[in-house]
Amino acid sequence: MKREREQVGSNAGTSSCGYSSGKSNHLWEEEGGMDELLAVVGYKVRSSDMAEVAQKLERLEEAMGNVPDSLTELSTDAVHYNPADISNWLETMLSTFDPLPPEDPDKDSASSDYDLKVIPGKAIYGGTATDAPVPNPKRLKPSESTRAVVVLDSQENGIRLVHSLMACAEAVENNNLAVAEALVKQIGFLAVSQVGAMRKVATYFAEALARRIYRVFPLQHSLSDSLQIHFYETCPYLKFAHFTANQAILEAFQGKSRVHVIDFGISQGMQWPALMQALALRPGGPPAFRLTAIGPPAADNSDHLQEVGWKLAQFAETINVQFEYRGFVANSLADLDASMLELREDESAAVNSVFELHKLLARPGAVEKVLSVVRQIRPEILTVVEQEASHNGLSFLDRFTESLHYYSTLFDSLEGSPVNPQDKAMSEVYLGKQICNVVACEGMDRVERHETLNQWRNRFGSAGFAPVHLGSNAFKQASMLLALFAGGDGYRVEENNGCLMLGWHTRPLIATSAWQLAAKSVVTH
Repeated sequence: MKREREQVGSNAGTSSCGYSSGKSNHLWEEEGGMDELLAVVGYKVRSSDMAEVAQKLERLEEAMGNVPDSLTELSTDAVHYNPADISNWLETMLSTFDPLPPEDPDKDSASSDYDLKVIPGKAIYGGTATDAPVPNPKRLKPSESTRAVVVLDSQENGIRLVHSLMACAEAVENNNLAVAEALVKQIGFLAVSQVGAMRKVATYFAEALARRIYRVFPLQHSLSDSLQIHFYETCPYLKFAHFTANQAILEAFQGKSRVHVIDFGISQGMQWPALMQALALRPGGPPAFRLTAIGPPAADNSDHLQEVGWKLAQFAETINVQFEYRGFVANSLADLDASMLELREDESAAVNSVFELHKLLARPGAVEKVLSVVRQIRPEILTVVEQEASHNGLSFLDRFTESLHYYSTLFDSLEGSPVNPQDKAMSEVYLGKQICNVVACEGMDRVERHETLNQWRNRFGSAGFAPVHLGSNAFKQASMLLALFAGGDGYRVEENNGCLMLGWHTRPLIATSAWQLAAKSVVTH
């Protein structure tokens, strides 16, 4: 995957393009030999003038680093706009200082660090390039970086970056692949000027758009368990999901002597030691605990589910919990049948699904089939955790826009996590794989079809389920969990009609809900 991403990135360097919000996109023929790379970001420089511009840049840097402090025309609070005609602007800036001796015309411009090569081809720019008024030149202090006045403003580039992402998605939706191809190359160019979450998000979305444009799809959508473990360690989303679901299951099992949990996505089994420990501390002793684990085939054909069961059995033995385990390998939850689960009359069952049900939406009728199996199980409770997002609409542009906002918020929350850099990097890869699936894939291959809590409510209600309101204890304990999480100031827990949501600042990102068969609907305390 890393190699493929780098190949896409290297292609992005072959040409560049630009987009301006509110204008219609149109192809320009090369006008007067203008350099495309600079033209698309608002600068007018003829290819024939490139060597001269490079020399002027060197002269300006040298002049601004050596002039005395007595000149105050350039103050630190000045605003330097990006001029359209960079050559004339450089002349104006140079005239502020004492005249410097002209450069040797025979000097080989190729030796300059600022040597810029013209990139052939067409440029895209939504608007006309007009000469901007030359700003009043003012001087920066020698101690400050002088390069800031000759590079693009990062905030302005950020706006152009977002506009280019949206324009590229619109071109993809309209099947205008020539424009989309040019724009995705510009996105890579603009992304490098950003820092932090914005740069990372733009890079992953650019890769996903490029895959869709060039039809270079991932061989398979697999979020490896190792990536999920890093995500678990980096931020509280999975911890919150496990904690809130466990709290609902624990209350549903109150007073039961034999319990059976059916996990629709076992992964590494990280959710269940905490529940077993809570059951072990129950007055009167723990119940007999049976766990049925369901998971996809391992990529390396190993017996992954059995390894997870062995580790959980070892843990159960240390806390004196009677434990029984069975694993099922299934390509899809829709392949399950209630008869496979060996249901027992003397057991109280719970069904748990964390970030699994949305994957069924790629197969028509699959969710309804799985909920039919759940009804046959007749569990005490069904716990569901899903992303609070709308990534399953018919319009590609709408999905793209929603996913861009959603994952930008997720990446922003990761930036504030004081964790091991490797955990953070692997967590970003974990989310990047989701972005790639949402944007690049279609049909059965697009499995990250996240829907909102209201959509799931309607679906569960139609299937004969009624909500179990998560009580105030769950809310308080979830809030305490976030308080203990380092860097958790921006996280927010909120209650939504009996469900709990975790978000970053004002944006909800995941939602936990609990359900029972309609005839068994209760409210927990």
